[in-house]
Amino acid sequence: MKLIFAGTPEFAAAALRALIAAGHEIPLVLTQPDRPAGRGMKLKPSPVKEVALAHGLRVEQPEKLRGNLEAQQMLRDVGAELMVVAAYGLILPQDVLDIPARGCLNIHASLLPRWRGAAPIQRAILAGDHETGITIMQMDVGLDTGDMLSIHPVAIAGDESAATLHDKLAACGAQAIVETLGRLDAIAPQKQPEEGVTYAQKLSKAEAEIDWTLPAADVARAIRAYNPAPGAFTSLNGEPLKLWLASAEAGRAEPGMVVAADADGVLVGAGEGLVRVSVLQAAGGKRLAARDFVAGRASLAGTRLGV
Repeated sequence: MKLIFAGTPEFAAAALRALIAAGHEIPLVLTQPDRPAGRGMKLKPSPVKEVALAHGLRVEQPEKLRGNLEAQQMLRDVGAELMVVAAYGLILPQDVLDIPARGCLNIHASLLPRWRGAAPIQRAILAGDHETGITIMQMDVGLDTGDMLSIHPVAIAGDESAATLHDKLAACGAQAIVETLGRLDAIAPQKQPEEGVTYAQKLSKAEAEIDWTLPAADVARAIRAYNPAPGAFTSLNGEPLKLWLASAEAGRAEPGMVVAADADGVLVGAGEGLVRVSVLQAAGGKRLAARDFVAGRASLAGTRLGV
């Protein structure tokens, strides 16, 4: 099938690799413009651009598509049957959705209509969901409101971080889009249910600051949900402290109070229960397992986090 691909992060790059391997003709790849990254803030291409160039595919990086008549004419000139979109980051106006003969399909990282929007992976973990998945949907101008072509459930493990769940969903999405395109003519699109709609609001750095008065289960989920971005954080002796992996367990202590710190983790009181943090990062340092973090430090027991 002749198609245009539009996407930006690794989630999308996995799908592009799968479509290339499946033999689809991809005359054009759209991705976000290169962005500054790293300590040197040098321009860095997106993962999708890297994959496309490695396979000799044409790449274009328009700043926007809405009102961009030149970009829209470029899409028409390609003559693609379909556009596949995955975490592209740009809004596709109706003028663009109408260009491919068979419209535009989106690889969405949730079981719609739950978690429409920008951060479905993180919001599913924060909510304590036990299952999420991939929905392949026909795009319309709404926010993830289009008809569903296929759904692919993925279990959320009890210790799941956004990083590990992302990788599961990226692999699932890559397989799902290839399978769906392979039987596209036989699929009857299904309207999304009217009940069960939730919205996955974009993440902010401010919300990643840990509130130790919350129940331990909520705190542990937050730490895992914000891994790798924006990164859950608190403070230790007035200095920033990032928290990357955690679990909840029974016990009682004042919220934010460290009751133990050893090779098994830094055990901290919460509003209800205890949080065992197993991977931490001090300001200016590297991510460390609790064993390495506590080594050489004065005893943390009895100190309070978040002040």
